[in-house]
Amino acid sequence: MIDLLQNRLQKFLKMKFNFKKIYLFILFFSLLTSNIYAQSNLMILKLEYGNVEIELYPDKAPNHVKRFKDLADGGKYDGVVFHRVIDGFMAQTGDVKFGNSKNSNFNLSLAGTGGSDLPNLKAEFSDIAHTRGIISAARSADPDSANSQFFICFDSAPHLDRQYSAFGKVIKGMELIDKIKKGDPNSGAVTNPDKIITLRSK
Repeated sequence: MIDLLQNRLQKFLKMKFNFKKIYLFILFFSLLTSNIYAQSNLMILKLEYGNVEIELYPDKAPNHVKRFKDLADGGKYDGVVFHRVIDGFMAQTGDVKFGNSKNSNFNLSLAGTGGSDLPNLKAEFSDIAHTRGIISAARSADPDSANSQFFICFDSAPHLDRQYSAFGKVIKGMELIDKIKKGDPNSGAVTNPDKIITLRSK
């Protein structure tokens, strides 16, 4: 009888130990995958003034995040100017057709009217408020006309909430965004604009 109890106790302890190993494995795997997920949604925007770190929100605007990452990692944003910058409001860039200073199609007067060769995106409006540092997709009057252009908010702009597809936020280096050359107070047009040096996944 004692031997039987001892055997059962040993089996129980062994089972308990195995459960502990399984729990630790699951915990480790969860931490690893969450870290990989977090890393895959971080971008580095290199400016003349330094590096800016951006976090993307694929759960809120998956198609806009994918487009942004595809264009960025393909080098399409490298050399693109901040063609429209309004102090206290936002800095707009991303015209890969007419706004790329390294491209033969570069035309500052047309910057802001072009996009990529990819189709326009359907709106992905969400509950993300347009606060300081938020990155959102620029578009025309048509809600489904966003393509490659985006803007970064200098300050809160509640009138844009649920009207534009916010898909990320500056999490480090917002003070560098503040240094971007400002344009006309009304139109935002910049005569000698700053540009994106590089933009890539971290």
